[in-house]
Amino acid sequence: MQRIYQPQVETLPRPKLEALQLERLRQTLGRIAANNPQYAQRLNGIQPDELRRLDDLRRLPFLTKDDVRQSYPFGLACAPPGDFVRMQMSSGTTGTPIICPQTAADVAQWGSIMARCLTAAGLTRADVLQITPSFGLFNGGFGFHYGASAIEAMIIPIGAGRTALQLQFMRDLGTTAIAAIASYPLRLIEVAEQQQFDFRRDTRLRIGILGAEIWSDEMRRRIEARMGIETYDIIGMTETGGVGMGLDCAEHAGIHVWEDHYLIEVVQWETGEPAPDGEWGEMVVTTLTREGLPLVRFRTRDITRIVSREPCRCGRTSLRVARLACRADDMLKVKGVNFYPGQVESLLLRHPEVGADYLVVIERVDGADHLSVSVEAAAASAEHGASVMAPGAELARRLADELYDLLALRAEVKVLRAGELPRPEGKAVRVVDRRRA
Repeated sequence: MQRIYQPQVETLPRPKLEALQLERLRQTLGRIAANNPQYAQRLNGIQPDELRRLDDLRRLPFLTKDDVRQSYPFGLACAPPGDFVRMQMSSGTTGTPIICPQTAADVAQWGSIMARCLTAAGLTRADVLQITPSFGLFNGGFGFHYGASAIEAMIIPIGAGRTALQLQFMRDLGTTAIAAIASYPLRLIEVAEQQQFDFRRDTRLRIGILGAEIWSDEMRRRIEARMGIETYDIIGMTETGGVGMGLDCAEHAGIHVWEDHYLIEVVQWETGEPAPDGEWGEMVVTTLTREGLPLVRFRTRDITRIVSREPCRCGRTSLRVARLACRADDMLKVKGVNFYPGQVESLLLRHPEVGADYLVVIERVDGADHLSVSVEAAAASAEHGASVMAPGAELARRLADELYDLLALRAEVKVLRAGELPRPEGKAVRVVDRRRA
């Protein structure tokens, strides 16, 4: 059995876990009724004692991102303003912000679940965690800081950017684990190659905890091979209180959701009806212990499936969901064909001669949709330890043919030199749809 941060709840038998969930669900509805009558009205007038079993949750309406956005700033808050000790904001850059006000109890809950995540990834107080997400309105940096403080690991709170300094600190300060948005290790790898920096030779790095973006299995394998680390996929969002809602343990057999704090449903995207275990659908989250912004049946738009409700080999008994496959509203439609950016990424990264950066552009040309994919050639192949300059025209043709086989769409594929695509400081930009301009 692996080390577990809070074994008394992380290993609860499922009947006891579900009884705890029902008790906390009722408490959540009671909190809403006592603190926010308008919020309570939208719950179909259902009282806490009317919930006799967990399935009764389906009698309550869904809550959407638009609902939360329209409640700005405190329309769904369920604590007096004087009880708030901090807030975080969604990483979105346009429109009305989505903020999450937090009480002292919320911050303590956040630190506790993040400590669970770090422990599940194998961190102890002997580790040195380098936190590369920003410390600002985006929740990532603070979440990792709270969790690392709880397990008493050493913290390097460097935040986003300054990649050369990141590598220097990894080497000089003995970093053993990094926290990052999923695409940032690709930038670390790129700069390391330019500096002839070898992660295995020059660092003690062994763990990467990555999230905030959809990232494919192919990207995961590439990061692990180039950096010599084991990666862990972490989930969470501003609305649910921040990063840390769940993480895949060392078994990598699905992401554990901390069910004593979050009640998970997977529903069919189109109808909202329950999706059978094992089938893909949209993840819906009800928070069970949040005070400032309790959520009831919040539609995340993230597509996943329930992998198992059985105990994991690691000893934890929480429900496990699949790594997030895509976001429902990321679906692209070109010439009547629906597809997701992750499908393109998976295809591209299967080729060792292809770099990690790419850009999908959709635009109107002469009244018709035009799809182009720009991808960088890999300047070097870590697997072979030698320079491999991809023959652009031949590689472009092969990729175009494979994209056609996958999507039944003809795409113009452009193979660029390494470094030609722009490198945003935040989340990677993989799709530009100019039809929406």
